[in-house]
Amino acid sequence: MGKIAKYLNQLTVGNVFDNPEILEAYSTDQSVLKIKPKFVAFPESTEDIQKLLKFFSQLASKDIKVAVTARGSGLDEGGADLTNGIIVSTEKLNRLLEIDPRERLVRVQSGITLKELNTALSVSGLTIPVGGNSNETIGGLISNCKKDEYMGKYGGIMNYVERIEVILANGECLQTERLKKYAVAKKATEKTFEGEIYRKVSKILREKEALIQEIAKTNKGLAGYPMLTRVLKRETLDLAPLFFGAQGTLGIISEVILKAVPRRKRAARVVATFKEIGSAMKYLEKVAEMSPRKLNIYDLKIIMEARESGKNLDGVIRKLDDGFAVLASFDERSNGAMKKIMNLREKLPRNAKFIFESLENQAILNEFENSLINYIGYVKNGERVPILTDFYLPKYNIENFLSDLKILEEKLGLDMALFGSFSSSNYSLRPKFDLKDKDFNKKAATFLKAGAFIVDRQGGKITGGAPEGRLKAVVSNIEMPDAERSLYEGIKNIFDRNGILNPDVKLGANSKFTLTHFRNTNLPKIMI
Repeated sequence: MGKIAKYLNQLTVGNVFDNPEILEAYSTDQSVLKIKPKFVAFPESTEDIQKLLKFFSQLASKDIKVAVTARGSGLDEGGADLTNGIIVSTEKLNRLLEIDPRERLVRVQSGITLKELNTALSVSGLTIPVGGNSNETIGGLISNCKKDEYMGKYGGIMNYVERIEVILANGECLQTERLKKYAVAKKATEKTFEGEIYRKVSKILREKEALIQEIAKTNKGLAGYPMLTRVLKRETLDLAPLFFGAQGTLGIISEVILKAVPRRKRAARVVATFKEIGSAMKYLEKVAEMSPRKLNIYDLKIIMEARESGKNLDGVIRKLDDGFAVLASFDERSNGAMKKIMNLREKLPRNAKFIFESLENQAILNEFENSLINYIGYVKNGERVPILTDFYLPKYNIENFLSDLKILEEKLGLDMALFGSFSSSNYSLRPKFDLKDKDFNKKAATFLKAGAFIVDRQGGKITGGAPEGRLKAVVSNIEMPDAERSLYEGIKNIFDRNGILNPDVKLGANSKFTLTHFRNTNLPKIMI
């Protein structure tokens, strides 16, 4: 063990490692990248994180800069939880600290997973209604601010966060809250790093007011720090929105207070299949008006591939060779919604088939919902790596996008199958690549740039469903307007003046570095 690791182990209660086996284990996440860290730390308290950041901040002041990257469950698809510096894992910070069932408030450490939290809350009849991967940590959900499949109805993780405790670059602790003008002015007089942040952020908000308002009207993506537009609200200021989608570049989240809601009853599901995208779109638009909990669309190629691997999906596909499947689920007034869908199907083409959930077909619908996991996770001779995932696509341009996609599919020789959430306008593509192919890096980069082009051509945004990380920054950093980039760089410099907090992610991502750090071996398992 090296001198720095030994010193950090003396400094903290948690452990810091620099042995090759652990560094190798933390050199990949769910992205296509592989970057080996120098150290991996497992803090066991907020104080541990403070000591780590204070140490590396002091090193940086002497021009010895080590990148500090926070990591939760390691599920990021853009490489934002990878670094060649030190990884600060929140795996040990996974406790539920306090719960107030009457006020429906819960205080947790940032490393607790959504699944662990909701299991604990269920005892009190409460939940945090966020869809997607339940293995994500609460800190990760905030840092990535990914659009989940329940977002169309429940609004996403931002709607349920009351306060955030963040450890700043110099080790100070910041606890966010919505403050009135006089309280902000008082904070700004404090001779602390927190006081400096309030002074400088307030100044930017005043000087760049017109630009911030323009971003609020036109920006559909999470590149940079667009949540700056939500910091001011009715003459009050709250820094919390800045940390949504910041990916650990402004501070490390240590604790969170969330507002839970009553658990809904089990959702009722209906699956519909369509030969033509036009019919599917008419159906989706009508069902969206019924406030479904989930409204997803899948290219039938996904379902067929899952069937070929042994899944019992003949009853879903109904002799269709191609087309689209739509899954809708309702957790309130489901009987009324199902009646409306029954009436709606009479107006659709005869080849549109419906499966309404019943006790007899629950297993088939479960297998249908698992077909995406099968499609992504069980691939022969390659891997469906996440290169172009979680992008925004406006509803009115999906048909045109699919036409562009067909041309791109033929040009690149890739199997393209669109899937995503219609209610949150968040979509993904996961074509298969052979990572051992000597031209893999080139092919993957071509796909990313060409895919981004057709997303943009149809009014979409590749960072519309998740921030840029390292991977999407290859495209988004070039496309970002100069004035907007300058604004976001100003925010980054306020919080991280020494440039140690995940400096090579988001605005600081280096295209050459990213593209030369693609993996050439498959991950041992895919977590969905």
